[in-house]
Amino acid sequence: MTMTIHPATTDQGSQPGATSRAFKQSKGYTLIELIIVMTIISVLVAIAVPMYQKSITRTKESLLKNNLFTLRTVIDEYTFDKQKAPQTLRDLVDQGYLRDVPLDPMTGNNQSWRVIMEEAVSSVDQTAPGVYDVRSGSDKKSLEGTMYSEW
Repeated sequence: MTMTIHPATTDQGSQPGATSRAFKQSKGYTLIELIIVMTIISVLVAIAVPMYQKSITRTKESLLKNNLFTLRTVIDEYTFDKQKAPQTLRDLVDQGYLRDVPLDPMTGNNQSWRVIMEEAVSSVDQTAPGVYDVRSGSDKKSLEGTMYSEW
């Protein structure tokens, strides 16, 4: 019985350069390629996160402006209708001018509004001065550089 050996079934270790061909044909990523990809991803994240946070702050500022406008308008309507200013922001809810006191988006709380009371001399009903204006209770600065409590 004769045995024939085909070149395809020979031991590759016996052929010179077979090991280097095996490494060249491997299907994977090198460490350098992975480091480059991770560096690119890190740079993109470092750019995207501050932009996202600034976008969130702009949204909160817009909501604050809207809530302040609504509260001031409702305070004026209440004062005109009742011929006296509300004593608290809760009076606006109790009398049906608001469903609920809106949140101060900068503090995340509807109890943190800074209420400015009118002076007794300049009030409509001089016996009971009430809420004249409302401002944010936050002590932070806006993107414009002004304090939220001054809006």
